Amino acid sequence: MKSRLSFALILAAAAARAQAPSLEVLKQAAQEMVEARRVFTQQVVDSLFSFSELGYQEFQSAAYLTAILEREGFTVRKGVAGIPTAFEASWGSGKPVIGFMADIDGLPETSQKPGVAYHDPLIPNGPGHGEGHNAGQAVNVTAALVVKNLMQKHKLPGTIRVYPGVAEELLGSRTYMVNAGLFKDLDAMLSSHISSEFATNYGASGTGLVSTQYTFQGVSAHGASAWRGHSALDAVELMNIGWNYRREHLRPEQRSHYVITQGGDQPNVVPPVASVWYFFREWDYERINENHAIGTRIARAAAEMTGTTMSERVLAAAWPGHFNKALAEALQANIQAVGMPQWSEDDQALARAAQAELKAKTEGLKTQVNQLKPPQPFSGGGSDDIAEVSWNLPTVVLRYPANIPGMPSHHWAGGIAMATPIAHKGATAGAKAHAMTALDLLLKPEILAAARQYFAEQTKEVKWKSLIPEGTQPPIHLNREKMERFRPQLEKLRYDPRKGTYLEQLGIKYPTLKR
Repeated sequence: MKSRLSFALILAAAAARAQAPSLEVLKQAAQEMVEARRVFTQQVVDSLFSFSELGYQEFQSAAYLTAILEREGFTVRKGVAGIPTAFEASWGSGKPVIGFMADIDGLPETSQKPGVAYHDPLIPNGPGHGEGHNAGQAVNVTAALVVKNLMQKHKLPGTIRVYPGVAEELLGSRTYMVNAGLFKDLDAMLSSHISSEFATNYGASGTGLVSTQYTFQGVSAHGASAWRGHSALDAVELMNIGWNYRREHLRPEQRSHYVITQGGDQPNVVPPVASVWYFFREWDYERINENHAIGTRIARAAAEMTGTTMSERVLAAAWPGHFNKALAEALQANIQAVGMPQWSEDDQALARAAQAELKAKTEGLKTQVNQLKPPQPFSGGGSDDIAEVSWNLPTVVLRYPANIPGMPSHHWAGGIAMATPIAHKGATAGAKAHAMTALDLLLKPEILAAARQYFAEQTKEVKWKSLIPEGTQPPIHLNREKMERFRPQLEKLRYDPRKGTYLEQLGIKYPTLKR
């Protein structure tokens, strides 16, 4: 079956090449078409920045993106995988099927005025794009629309799909989407993620984790007669103490983090209910499972010690990533062909001022693309649920240059550049590289053949298994109350493209370097 499919792809690509201009001519056209959509790309970047929606609550972001795609002729399925803000947008027919994927969620307490080099929130303690996820769909949607127009004009066979990364900061959607079968017919996934670099990579990348919540049920009592109660908060605190003692006897490579999400209502009432939310992070499936099991045993022991009961809900999970060499090589060639954006002195001044403010290396914005390097010795790092896709089909991640080097992640400083010319230029450069790579995959079947071969070797002995128990539903309630609290303030700040850029709408002088 695979050989017949590969042969069909070769024949289709050969027929397309015979009718269409050369691949190089099409790539040049793609670059020019992306450049012509520069204002559109800027508007997507700025719109998603102004929405500043937290994971699972990206309703305006999803509605905005799907409306664009529907107007452009894509067939859109909404609410896929049991997640109201997830969607699948498809255009074309037949093979190959090429996906585009990027995150859309923001982060709590990272609100920041764009173009301002010091902390100046739009909404005090409000949500924002402190990771820069507002730019990824600008990259992908621009690229997808350009590729669709070229396919339509030159009758190129194939299908393109656009997906969101919902609640990526919670590792919250891709496992559910894989389990729902959304990617079964895809040949390759082109993912994108914000960076200060223009680069890609292949091989093992990052850590994996389980996100889980333990809830303890006790017995309430008046604080003055606390012996009549069983404190659920005591159980949470004993679990945390037990885990913190156990850390010394775990591998140095592990990372684990927790927050108490519910700890009682007032001091003179023994808390009858308390919850703690854990991330158990490690380097492979077996060790993630092992640490998760240790945590659950400690939780049960804490319940025994306090006379409470314990229940657990796994919220999300991700494997460590593993990205495709053949796709990375194709993408890298296109990154080099596009080159870094031309930064203005204002762009560089903002970057240097922000770096000085955050006590980072004052180097300004990068001016050279990164070279593709062989996989380095694995040294851990963060987690991203695009990894779930990478273990189910050939996947590559484009890191496009739309942020300032040295800014801490998950921090208000990550939003300084994210609705400025830095993000606009970086997203346009990324869209060019992705559009050119999609054309490679449509017209050079040997790249997809090599990608499948690499993926077969990757998965020869290691088979993906979901870290989420079968039947688990996405925790779409998360962040609901936070967003309900901040939406009225965010509505007043919603971007209106008729007013120019978001900087112009807000009346911010670019760049604002000093208080």
